Amino acid sequence: MIIENFKPFNGQHCETTTTGSLLKHLGVEYSEPMLFGLGEGLGFIFWNMKTMDFPFMGGRIKQDTLTENIARNLNLKLEVQETASIKKAWENVKICIDSKIPVGLKLDCYYLDYFTTKFHFAGHYVAMYGYDNDFAYVADAALQGCGKTSLKSIELARNEKGPMSSKNLSYTIQSNGKSNNLKATIFKTIKNNANDYLNPPITNIGYKGILKASKEIIKWFENSKNIENEFSTSAMLMEEAGTGGALFRNLYRDFLKESAELTENEILQNAYTLFVEIANYWNQVSGLFEETSKTKDIRHIEKASKLLVEISHKEKAAMELLLTI
Repeated sequence: MIIENFKPFNGQHCETTTTGSLLKHLGVEYSEPMLFGLGEGLGFIFWNMKTMDFPFMGGRIKQDTLTENIARNLNLKLEVQETASIKKAWENVKICIDSKIPVGLKLDCYYLDYFTTKFHFAGHYVAMYGYDNDFAYVADAALQGCGKTSLKSIELARNEKGPMSSKNLSYTIQSNGKSNNLKATIFKTIKNNANDYLNPPITNIGYKGILKASKEIIKWFENSKNIENEFSTSAMLMEEAGTGGALFRNLYRDFLKESAELTENEILQNAYTLFVEIANYWNQVSGLFEETSKTKDIRHIEKASKLLVEISHKEKAAMELLLTI
């Protein structure tokens, strides 16, 4: 069963791409930066646990909430299903596909046949639009595109345990007939995102998290067991792993630009200008991480540390500005 006329969304980030594909099938089409902004997606987290090989720096809000925010802010019906049963998990998806409704899946990309670089990440998303006796047909982010993967690989990927995983999570989005005022929604979502960003529940989140990271990366360097691999991987995650570049700051920058043009709001235009600079700073940080991996010279990390202090101040100021719209 293949859903006819399914046209995948072309995006860089897996969750916005997956949700964008489901929305596109409903006839609801926005740019990826707009979806990211409407999902109140900008964030930051610095996470380090003894069980981790090296610290993680993330640039968006926590898993699943992006799609929840998009659906709520666009007055759409989101239905999420989770189950520990592999059989029930497949039935949940099959019923939807047979009803010509594409399904968002959260899974571990390690098991997907078309992923040539194998790594465990259980917070990956794809849109499934068909199946046959052997394969599932899915739409992924631009780096991977549309592909097929064995039904067994989908089963393993969905049922994987570990950080960011869910119990065979699947979701659908449908219209509920309610209208939406995009300009008003933009202002509301920006304020929501700014307020959450500026009031982190713990100090390793938001601008406080960036400030903490500025100190922690020095310790990271000094205690690293594999400087070459750890800092090059972190640089890659900031720029290439579905973030849209600059740890999601490019996406939010472009959201602000599109919103400023749509609403003709001067504050949004000014905030966009600030995020042009902020995104450039993040590019420099990732570049310094890359140089660190090549040279193992602490001076690059010391420069990155100073940049992170500047970024923290600038992002705080930009989000405070956005609260005034």
